[in-house]
Amino acid sequence: MTATLTPGAAPNAPTPGSPRVSLDDPPPSRRKKRDLATPFAYIVALVICGITVAPVIYVILGGFRTTAQINRDPAGLPDPWVFDRYLGVFQDPNFWTQFANSTIVAVATTGGVVILGVMAAFVIARYEFYGRTFLFSLFVAGLLFPLTVAVLPLFTMLRSFGLLGNLLAVIAPQIAFALPVTIIILVPFLRAIPAELEDAALIDGAGRFTFFWRVLLPLSWPGLITVGVLAFVASWNAYLLPLLLLGNPATATLPVGVQYFSTAYSQDTAGVLAFTSIAMLPALLFFTLAQRRIVGGLTGAVKG
Repeated sequence: MTATLTPGAAPNAPTPGSPRVSLDDPPPSRRKKRDLATPFAYIVALVICGITVAPVIYVILGGFRTTAQINRDPAGLPDPWVFDRYLGVFQDPNFWTQFANSTIVAVATTGGVVILGVMAAFVIARYEFYGRTFLFSLFVAGLLFPLTVAVLPLFTMLRSFGLLGNLLAVIAPQIAFALPVTIIILVPFLRAIPAELEDAALIDGAGRFTFFWRVLLPLSWPGLITVGVLAFVASWNAYLLPLLLLGNPATATLPVGVQYFSTAYSQDTAGVLAFTSIAMLPALLFFTLAQRRIVGGLTGAVKG
């Protein structure tokens, strides 16, 4: 049987009615493997999400139960739903004091991390000077220095400064320990901004500070939001430093307040769960609402 060619037609041209095959399409074997891997990836993702979310849901629902219900059926649902535990937490004056302390510490830490981090990252990313690589490596090495190792020297130093029991004793160390990851994220992000923009700004008569304030910062919003959200969530959930440096319920933050509340009401398991769920809710909502911007900022840093 011989094949006939239509005049003017390409040898491999598809005949009418035959399916079109693109050169960009993966071969059938690879396509089949990818199709088989997709459900498995979804199953793994769902399992991981379940492991992560289940304890949070359990704590929140536990606050709508009584301690007797929890003791009788630890894994059950509220029956009936009880709102007294949450109302009792909101009526506790210590809760609002600790909520204010956590807000002050988290906002001040976030502001300090973003301002100092972007200024340091700007110098490292956009300036050529002797020791720049060493300075950046020094910040990278800061990731290898855990907070637990520095607790005793920090306690001794802050006590000599008379800052124990002051919120500043928590804010300053948290800014210092958040700067390494902040600079590591922002340096490639700022370095990816084209140098032609800076040259054009200098030609138009703008100084370096004007370029930094009016050009670079607006272009860096995704990266700044990323490091700001990470700093806020880490500061809100911080436990070790506030526990060791603040010392009493009047100056404690909410994570430490959970411990004070659970100690004072050790028999009220439902009340402890209600206090815990309210304490973690602001950071959880803040992170959930900003997660898309976090991914965008990290993507820009990786591309840079």
